[in-house]
Formats: sequence, C-alpha cells, structure tokens
Amino acid sequence: MQHCLTLTLARHSRLILRNKLRSVHCHQSAAMSGLLINQPQYSWLKELGLSEDNPGVYNGSWGGSGEVVTSFCPANNQPIARVTQATLAEYEETVQKTREAWKIWADIPAPKRGEIVRQIGDALRKKNKVLGSLVSLEMGKIYVEGVGEVQEYIDVCDYAVGLSRMIGGPILPSERPGHALIEQWNPVGLVGIITAFNFPVAVYGWNNAIALTCGNVCLWKGAPTTPLISVAVSKIIAEVLEQNNLPGAICSMTCGGADIGTAMAKDERVDLLSFTGSTHVGQMVAMMIQERFGRKLLELGGNNAIIVFEDADLNLVVPSAVFASVGTAGQRCTTTRRLMLHESVHDTVVERIAKAYKQVRIGDPWDPNTMYGPLHTKQAVEQYLAAIEQAKQQGGTLVCGGKVMDRPGNYVEPTIITGLAHDAPIVHTETFVPILYVLKFKTEEEAFAWNNEVKQGLSSSIFTKDLGRVFRWLGPKGSDCGIVNVNIPTSGAEIGGAFGGEKHTGGGRESGSDSWKQYMRRSTCTINYSKDLPLAQGIKFE
Repeated sequence: MQHCLTLTLARHSRLILRNKLRSVHCHQSAAMSGLLINQPQYSWLKELGLSEDNPGVYNGSWGGSGEVVTSFCPANNQPIARVTQATLAEYEETVQKTREAWKIWADIPAPKRGEIVRQIGDALRKKNKVLGSLVSLEMGKIYVEGVGEVQEYIDVCDYAVGLSRMIGGPILPSERPGHALIEQWNPVGLVGIITAFNFPVAVYGWNNAIALTCGNVCLWKGAPTTPLISVAVSKIIAEVLEQNNLPGAICSMTCGGADIGTAMAKDERVDLLSFTGSTHVGQMVAMMIQERFGRKLLELGGNNAIIVFEDADLNLVVPSAVFASVGTAGQRCTTTRRLMLHESVHDTVVERIAKAYKQVRIGDPWDPNTMYGPLHTKQAVEQYLAAIEQAKQQGGTLVCGGKVMDRPGNYVEPTIITGLAHDAPIVHTETFVPILYVLKFKTEEEAFAWNNEVKQGLSSSIFTKDLGRVFRWLGPKGSDCGIVNVNIPTSGAEIGGAFGGEKHTGGGRESGSDSWKQYMRRSTCTINYSKDLPLAQGIKFE
C-alpha cells in the first residue's frame, strides 16, 4: 500500500512538473509571439541584425549580462524586442578595450581615419530607410523625421571626411630670431557619448564622426528607452571596422541606465564626456566631471522663442511656428515653446495657427502621410497634463488641444495657450511636450528682453523685414542664444554650423564650424632652430 502510494505521488509530482514546464513554455512562446519583431509587418527589423533578445554591450565582441529591458513602441505601447544591458564589470572591461584600441587608431593618419568615416557614412546610406523606420518605431517620431535623422549622421560623416584633411593649427610669428611658434592639435583620447531619446541616431553621429576623424575612440551609452537603435547603429559601424581589420572597440557601446552614466562621468579615463539630456541631469553630470577636472560637452534644455513683429511676412510665420512647435510632437530641444506676437498681429496669427493645428495629420509615425506622432513615454503624457493644469491656474486660456487622445499609444493633442504673463512660472519651464505659449508684446526692447529672461539659451528666431532690427537681434544686445535665426523657425539646424547653446543649455558645441576643437587638445609649441637662446620679452639672464 505504501509502495503504491509512493508511486502515485511520484506520478503526480511528474505530472505537476510537466504541466509547469508546459505552462512556462507557453508563456515564453506567448511572450515571443507578442513581440513586434516576430510579427510579419515588422520583419524588416531583422535586416538590422536585431532579434527577440539582443546583446547590449559591444567592445569588439558582443555581450551583456545585466538587466534585461524591453523596448516599447510609443505609438501602441507594444513590446518590440529585448536588450540585455551592461553590468559595471562589463563597463570596466569595455573601457579597457576601448583605450587599448586608441593606441592603434591614434597612429592612423587623419585622412586615413576620414576614409573609415566615409565608409561608415556609406554603410548608413544603405540602411537609411530601414534604420529610419526603427527610429520611427522605437522613438515615435514620424517616418520622414526618422529617415532625416539618419541622413544627419550621413551628412556629418561627409563633413568629417573633408575635415580630416583640414585639421590644423596656425604658424604664429615669433618675436625671437631663429624660432618658430606653432599650434599642435592632438586627440583627447576616449570620448564618452551619452545621448537622449529624442535624437537617438543624429546626436551620436555628430559626436562620433567628428571625434573619430580627430583621432579619438568612442564609448556610447544611448537612452535606456531606445536601446534597439543603439544596437542597430553599432552593428553597422562594427561591420565597417571589422572589414578594415580594425578593433571594434574603436566604437564601443554599453547599454544601461544611471549606473553606467554615473560611471562614465566619474571615470578619469573618459577624456571628454559629451552629454545630451535635461538640464537637471546635465548639472549633476557636470559636477561629477568637474570634481575630477575632466572635459565636458553639454547639450541640455531649450526654452525657445519665435518673435513676430508687425512687419513680418505671416505666410512665413504660420508654417514656421507650426513646424517648430508640433514637429517631433514638441520633443526637440529646439522646439518653439514661446511664440511672442506683436499686439498688432496677435489675434490674426493665433487664429491662423489654431486653424493650421487642426489640419495636422495625426497617426502612426511610420505612415508616410502622418505629420504628428506620439509622445515617447507615458510619463511624458502625465507631464503634458500637469503643464496644462498649471498654465490654467496661472491665467492661461486654452485655444486648442489640451487633451489625451482616445487611441492606443501616447498621443496627446497639440496645444496652444494664450493669456499668460511672459514671466509666468510655467512659461519659464521647459516642458518637453507640444504646448505653445503665445505672448503679446508692444516693443522690440520688450520682446528681446523676454527672449533672454529664461534660464536656457539654445535657439531663437525673429520674423521681420527691418534690416536694422535684424542686426540689433544678432548683436550684443540681441538674442543671447547659441542659435539666432531670422525668418526661419527655431528648429531644423544645418550640420555645417556649430550646434549648441548658452546658460543652462550647457555651452557645448557639436557638428560643424570649429566644433572639432572640443574633441582635441591644443599645445603651443616653440621650436628653436638657431644656435642662440634669446628669451621672450627681451629678458636677459646671464
């Protein structure tokens, strides 16, 4: 009897175990089938080398044994795929491999480095549309903006190729006979790059292409909510490096959260840290870097204004204001958040822009006809609602929008609010959502002062036909921003100019002009080719 009972219990245990295993298998199968990457309409993701589970560390080889994060599509909040982040031990290993790779990369002549950057640009060209589709799917911006963002990286690669034959310092006149005075520029070494969710490809590209050309190696930590983009871009670059028999660690990547970001900020082996993100986090990063007397490049917030004067061409104003305030669902650092209208055109412009807002086509970001997609996260939706409530409490009037849309995903209505004071607390707060605060002004002095009174200083624009006003705007008493425009929007900067801003925007400059100098260190060199030893300033020491 006891034997029979034992056999029965054993059979029962095996049956329970078998059912449990079947249940686990069913759950795993359901989880895998529930990922967008396994659905036929998203099979193109595999063209980028992505799968259900992706390694989030690259340092010449792929790995990752940290936290497993799931990436979600903002348009429907469905899971796309998973990425395994880096541990601090893997970060340490990656830094060591990246610094070793620099010893090889720094010895390669700049024009030869430029050739590698050219190949990276060409590799991106081949994947432009599919990578742009991933940006649209994972970040949430509309398809044309996603493709355009990849194009920015490609354009910066082209720019960096030319730069590779132009980097150099001047030969300066020496006051001493038989002496030469020159400037020598050398790479800083390892450039850490921390990017934000809103431009998960372009901002890395601005930094990466220029840094590589200057002779640096790169370590990238992308936003935790766009890890698939980081993996896909790194795969494209890794293939180019491998084809040229170069160490993959020249362009390393560690997916991760605040622990990895903090490690990079505190790490003395990171010779320059480029950080793009909020002013709040950027301030903490800056303090950690300053504690070790490190070098930093900060691209932080913007509370950007368009100023429309009485002589402005309203046919330029309306599309410019709509594009700059609604584009990327208000999630650009250069988004127009304040629209200052001269009292004589205020009502007309508000009416025309409100009408244009209602014609904005809202839909799935990967639909080519869509002009406006979702916010990136559910938290952003909450910030949107909170900002609207604060604006109402502070005296604002809702002209249009103001609601969360009844559809899957993180969709909110683009919103216009009038009636607020220029110095209302909410007007001085950068809320990363599609809310446009319309202000009424009387004089040029008043408008210029309002533009400059916010803590950030990224982008600004005026619309006018008055040539004198244009040059006052560009001059020392005009805009205090890093980007100062006339008769164009605050957003949509070209790669040939230096991109960045003043005050709480951080002071960094990326992309074009002489931004390359931020990725290099300068030495002033004096060479005596005579047999005498004259001292400067005519000093005699005999």
